[in-house]
Amino acid sequence: MRFGVDFGTTRTVAAVVDRGNYPVVPVVDPAGDSHDYLPSVVALDGAGGLLTGWEAVFSESTAQARSFKRLLGGEHATGQTPVRIGSTTRPLGEVLAAFAADVIATLRAHQRLAGEPEDAAPEIMLGVPAHAGSAQRLLTIDAFARAGAEVIGLVNEPSAAAFEYTHRHGTTLNSRRSSVIVYDLGGGTFDATLLRIDGRVHHVEHSLGVNRLGGDDFDEVLLDRALGIAGRDGDALGRRVRTRLLEEARTAKEQIKPQTRRIVLDLGEGDDEDVAVVPVKDFYARATPLVERTLEVLAPIVGTDETLTDTDIAGVYLVGGASALPLVPRMLRERFGRRVHRSPLPTASTAVGLAIAADPDSDYALRDRMARGIGVFRETDAGRAVSFDPLVAPGLEADEDGFVRVTRRYRAAHNVGVFRYVEYSALDAENGTPGDLSLLAEVTVPFDPALAGADAAQLARVRVERRADGPGPLVEETVTVDPDGIATVRIAVEGVDGVVEATVGR
Repeated sequence: MRFGVDFGTTRTVAAVVDRGNYPVVPVVDPAGDSHDYLPSVVALDGAGGLLTGWEAVFSESTAQARSFKRLLGGEHATGQTPVRIGSTTRPLGEVLAAFAADVIATLRAHQRLAGEPEDAAPEIMLGVPAHAGSAQRLLTIDAFARAGAEVIGLVNEPSAAAFEYTHRHGTTLNSRRSSVIVYDLGGGTFDATLLRIDGRVHHVEHSLGVNRLGGDDFDEVLLDRALGIAGRDGDALGRRVRTRLLEEARTAKEQIKPQTRRIVLDLGEGDDEDVAVVPVKDFYARATPLVERTLEVLAPIVGTDETLTDTDIAGVYLVGGASALPLVPRMLRERFGRRVHRSPLPTASTAVGLAIAADPDSDYALRDRMARGIGVFRETDAGRAVSFDPLVAPGLEADEDGFVRVTRRYRAAHNVGVFRYVEYSALDAENGTPGDLSLLAEVTVPFDPALAGADAAQLARVRVERRADGPGPLVEETVTVDPDGIATVRIAVEGVDGVVEATVGR
């Protein structure tokens, strides 16, 4: 069977492809109750083993890690990045593998109920934040593939939600209004994507986002205000207590309705009663800057006409669990009016869209663009200077086959080439330097035939020198980004045996 899997910061939701319908896969907790999500939580049991999802929640273990997905968005995230669980740490790759195994076990259970063979591998379409780098994409694919799934592809989460919008709100689109903005405010990230809808083909026109802005930040605001009202010092809280109180804040936040006037948080330990009552207006006043930050991100997409009146934008579609907070649609409607549409299933919209993308009979197609650019720092002037070459610009549209390919050809000027490939958000308009960058890979290539066969450690000891005999061999450098957003660099040097090839970000 085919599924769409939205691996979220606080919740993971799956939807199944079922004869043109895309229902959410139910998840049964240890008490036998059914839910439409799996908590993105891990914990340690008494023997130090990893518990995941609902088992981690029901264990009441004091050693828990929530929102561990946020670590994937770090500049230097790898499978060895430590995840703090209580007083110890585990490698991020191990945590991801354990959690992915829980998700796939849930999908296998659903397949068994549907009469599928016991050993059938679930076929899944995975969602990732629009601004996820190669490292995050690779780690996500690897975890779910190791768990026994057949990963048929990755789709940026806002692009997937646009499929669900078209499926549900197709009548809002016409020849005059053919575009939609997906406003995706999840538990840990915010993405905004402008898509032009041409029949069943979705063209990504613009995509922006913030890797660390989401529901978790609203929880922090609410907890800090509650502690202030109670006269308690938040800095004095231990990690375990603060984690528990943040969960209290998240639960209270998710219960806020438009008519709610007060928020009650239990700040006590054990049987101790310590209740703080936070006026909703007070919380909203402190949370407003977070929503305003998302509006700042939207500005380049919307343009100067903030009313959308004279644009071809049919609507702003609100998805992601944090968009359910009444403050969010209220502020967006104040800015954009009646064209703001809130998904009836904000936490499931992306999963449903991913299932639509996974359905070979849906006829929906996506033409995506690079949300982040890829460039390389090169050593110049005999190693005394460094220049930056932007290879793949942000916003570059993929070819018909979904790939992005860029090739550079030049004559080597040095005996050794040292390349540091990075992903970046944008270039400074004045000096051309990249901003908000993360290192993908460092590649060292011998240009001198005498150095052919030397490994990376040996090349690192070679002094970079400018060739005294003029231009050197022809170098062909090719960067390829596949439909899943994973980049590979290939460097071939004329007259030097062998080709250097690396999947950047691995």
